[in-house]
Amino acid sequence: MELESNVFDCALCFEGGGYRASYTAGFANVLLENGVYFDFVCGISAGASHTVDYLSRDQARVRDAFIALADQRPKAGGVRSMLMGHGYFNADYDYVGAALEGYMPFDFETFAANPARLAIQSFEADTGKSVVWDKSVMGAAIPMMEHVRASSTLPGVMKPIEVDGHVMYDGGLGEGAGLPTHMAEDAGFERLVMVCTRPAGYRKVAPTNRELRVYHVISHGNEAVEAALATRWQRYNDAMDHLERLEREGRAWLFRPDVMPVRSTTIDKPKLEESYAMGHEQAERDFPRMMEWLRG
Repeated sequence: MELESNVFDCALCFEGGGYRASYTAGFANVLLENGVYFDFVCGISAGASHTVDYLSRDQARVRDAFIALADQRPKAGGVRSMLMGHGYFNADYDYVGAALEGYMPFDFETFAANPARLAIQSFEADTGKSVVWDKSVMGAAIPMMEHVRASSTLPGVMKPIEVDGHVMYDGGLGEGAGLPTHMAEDAGFERLVMVCTRPAGYRKVAPTNRELRVYHVISHGNEAVEAALATRWQRYNDAMDHLERLEREGRAWLFRPDVMPVRSTTIDKPKLEESYAMGHEQAERDFPRMMEWLRG
């Protein structure tokens, strides 16, 4: 299978955001529908799912990844899943089981044949370090899915996974706090397209005392995880300030939702379908402007 990239001087970056990624899936599919194939793609958390799905070039998978599993409750998630000990999001099923069952198949052959490079980030619970993986650790479908899961495992709502002897959590706890700008820069790119899951002007606020107590409980005594949760708001804002400086300098083009209709934990299928449709419609409107910027 001969696959080629056609955007080489600019990175494609996907922000995390849980089920807000149902909106940005519309942008990913508009790229595929128009044959725009970036040669370097990176993402964190839900953005890691977008990264591998985009590189598989499977438009149905891109669309359904943050919609179709809503039909699989309680197997895929929800309160009953949490009460059964699987987590509010059942990571075992969502990232591996659904694909192996054929409910959410992943085209690993196309993914592996795609010459584009990728990077996804996770967070080592025992060291507090950010870990970035590339395709070299994804030689088969299940290891690929497990690394994407490791990038997306939210403390308190998903069961953690071990990779190479380390307990891993959501990459949004690490560098960039969910924004993968640094991953594109570390790969040598001076220009990037960032697919955001928050509207323009969004900034996080400091956690309340109640939220800090929740962080303490869900960290289970792990000081690195607790500290990462407590400081994420400021690190996210700093990363967004940096990204917006790049935008002002003409080095970054940002896709920002006009409005975000769902939350990170939304699992209501009609709402997720509406979110995807809204994101796709905005992406079609914004696409000519992005292409003009890419050619500039």
